[in-house]
Amino acid sequence: VQLQASGGGSVQAGESLRLSCVASGIRGSIWIMGWYRQVPGHQREEVATITAGGSTRLRDSVKGRSTIRRPNGKNTLSLEMNNLRPEDTAVYYCKVAIKGWGQGEYWGQGTQVTVSS
Repeated sequence: VQLQASGGGSVQAGESLRLSCVASGIRGSIWIMGWYRQVPGHQREEVATITAGGSTRLRDSVKGRSTIRRPNGKNTLSLEMNNLRPEDTAVYYCKVAIKGWGQGEYWGQGTQVTVSS
């Protein structure tokens, strides 16, 4: 299983970014997909998740300005972030949890988001 994340970049506060993640090599069933972020010296934290049934959960600090989707309902994941703030600066990782064949959790390589004030 491989995950390829993209869409990060450097923006000004108040601007928007759309992160994308494509998973390949999955032979089991996707249970949940999500976005996480990490700042150097800090623990990785959950930003948003979406279940196979479409239920979403967003971190309080991004609620109202971020949307998580599975664009093709299968192996793709997106995170649209609006009104970005400097505190959103981090490396963003996508993760997939699989049931059945190849059961486990898999991480993408991360994409850098930098927000300047």
